[in-house]
Amino acid sequence: MVSTLANFDTHHEDLIHDAQLDYYGRRLATCSSDRSVKIFGVTGNQQELIATLNGHKGPVWEVAWAHPKFGNILASCSYDRTVIIWKESSAGSEWNPVHEHSEHHSSVNAIAWAPHECDMPVLACGSSDGNVSILAFQDGKWTSTTIPKAHEVGVASVSWSLGPPAPSAPGVPTRILATGGCDNTINVFRFEHNNWTSQPEKLTGHTDWVRDVAWAPSLGLAPPTLASCSQDGHVFIWTNIGGKWTSVSIHDFHVPVWRVSWSVSGNILAVSSSDHKVTLWKAALDGKWYCISDVGEADDGAQGPK
Repeated sequence: MVSTLANFDTHHEDLIHDAQLDYYGRRLATCSSDRSVKIFGVTGNQQELIATLNGHKGPVWEVAWAHPKFGNILASCSYDRTVIIWKESSAGSEWNPVHEHSEHHSSVNAIAWAPHECDMPVLACGSSDGNVSILAFQDGKWTSTTIPKAHEVGVASVSWSLGPPAPSAPGVPTRILATGGCDNTINVFRFEHNNWTSQPEKLTGHTDWVRDVAWAPSLGLAPPTLASCSQDGHVFIWTNIGGKWTSVSIHDFHVPVWRVSWSVSGNILAVSSSDHKVTLWKAALDGKWYCISDVGEADDGAQGPK
């Protein structure tokens, strides 16, 4: 059974759209329509405001922590069409913007760091302009490449995975990126031969915006597995076997579903829906998915996402 560990006032002055713990679970970053990002130190049930980051000129939709092997780095994206990468000073006394990406022509809705096995910080950014930009820090500077027209009417979500090395690059995992769009579809891109290419066909099944996509952790010999959720109230589990994608709907929530997130072991899926509930789902031996826990608004006073 899931229980609430703590509730606290972030002192944001408007809706909170995202909250992310760092790798160690010791810091919490939040962002809001008040245009700010806040960072809290977390110790047990206690939270302490460490920093308030002001730099965006519009609502901030998401925040994302880089892997700690690259330092204390946080990214944020906003309606103001920018992505800001923040880094904590070596003294640990303040946070400063180290890069601002402003090449998109509309709201930047989603960001995600690539797995640390890429050996450099790599950030995917999905925008309402339909494009995905890939930011990478290499040779002391940030560079940007673009995946154009990932979704014609806008990108709502992005998620990374790694595949087996390509024959042309032995020992180097293949970067794989899934995107969910406002065209109700999911696209899967692979980075091979220094170029991003999409699979021949998009994944279809949702009937409204795909609000989130999330790759399951790759463990053992399990096939590539992707979860998606949509404004249409459905959550799908997609599995690729022999190059062919199949999907199953785990539940019709009858309300928009905002976020999906896998457990570290990849056998439990957390689902956040607009009825102020977080539910946990697990597949049984018969292949069907069952709800194993339900935390509602009455339990924890949770506020709906953006």
